[in-house]
Amino acid sequence: ISTVSNTQQQAMMTAFMIMLPSIILSGLLFPIANMPVPIQYITYLIAPRYFLEIIRGIFLKGIGVSELLPQIGALMFLGLLTFALSIIIFKKKNT
Repeated sequence: ISTVSNTQQQAMMTAFMIMLPSIILSGLLFPIANMPVPIQYITYLIAPRYFLEIIRGIFLKGIGVSELLPQIGALMFLGLLTFALSIIIFKKKNT
């Protein structure tokens, strides 16, 4: 967010506009299975979905890391993708 924002206020508003839908679509407030099918596919692009699956698996079910590898892999992929995009945008903005 900071790579595309010019001011701190713009960064805060952008973060709010990204985080609110992320929380709603993550499955924290409403089960993903009860969402319309197109929205369910969109939730695969949201990192909090995988984080909540990991947390629920560890705390509620007591499962280990081996069962959570798909969620961990998805979080790693989304994190690396975000990091790579921020590097690319930052280089374009400074040159």
